[in-house]
Amino acid sequence: MGENETCLCEPTDILVYTCSGGSNVGQIANQAAINLSNDVQEAKFSCLAGIGGHRSGIIESAKAAKKLVAIDGCPVQCAKKTLEHAGFGADVYLVVTDLGIEKSPQLIADESDTEAVVEKLKKEIIGDEDQG
Repeated sequence: MGENETCLCEPTDILVYTCSGGSNVGQIANQAAINLSNDVQEAKFSCLAGIGGHRSGIIESAKAAKKLVAIDGCPVQCAKKTLEHAGFGADVYLVVTDLGIEKSPQLIADESDTEAVVEKLKKEIIGDEDQG
């Protein structure tokens, strides 16, 4: 990285990676990751492209995290497969279409669908923490 370039990839407890694909469910996944990062103090939205690009700081942050969360919009599983390609597995994984949300080419993240994804993930993340 150049002198003025910084990586916002400091280690945190929970890193969230998401598809941000060219469909409504990709946009729902992306917005859900943003909302989750805002709602859960230990969770931080991280850079899936940096994982795919094997950027050292981002890879090291993923290694240091206690939990990795992956959100995919559809069964193509781009987020999950990108993490796997870099040698990581998701501790918590969700596919938006598995919640009965139909994929369309519109690039609109429906607010109620996004909230359903966030709530499902919070239950999985916080539920795991309570049992740990």
